Amino acid sequence: MSTRHILLGLLASGPSHGYDLKRRHDERFPQARPLAYGQVYTTLQRLVRDGLAEIDATGSDGGPERTAYRSTPEGTGELARWAGEITPPAPFVANEIFAKVVVAILSGGDPESYLLAQRAAHMARMRELTQVKTAEGADLATVLSADYALNHLDADLRWMTTTAGRLTTLTAEVDSA
Repeated sequence: MSTRHILLGLLASGPSHGYDLKRRHDERFPQARPLAYGQVYTTLQRLVRDGLAEIDATGSDGGPERTAYRSTPEGTGELARWAGEITPPAPFVANEIFAKVVVAILSGGDPESYLLAQRAAHMARMRELTQVKTAEGADLATVLSADYALNHLDADLRWMTTTAGRLTTLTAEVDSA
């Protein structure tokens, strides 16, 4: 995920302070890792340096000095370009679950037990996400984020089921090599 473009997207609704941008990021992307304040301010400085954002105002309102930033026309154009780009599907997908199953097969481990335990962990996480998205007052960002995660977990579960059904064949291939 591009922090630079996410911040430009958040600035599209009008000038904001770094603190407000961090808070809105964490609200709008609830399943993402929260942004660190340092990351927000470093990214804002780069956006200003690159001409994609500019300082709108600086003031203290009785507290520490705060700087508000706004997107420039170049920043608006960059955001539109990025948002319109098709993200290419990964040509090869390998994650830790896949790697652990392959290593278990190659090393004479117990991939079947691993898949059963991983399946249970996925199911538990799916139940949590379903509760989050169906909770009273769940906002759109939370629902969309939970749906996205649920679909990925479902794809993992389908892969685990297919792989579990092929373990005898896969193990035999490794044993005969």
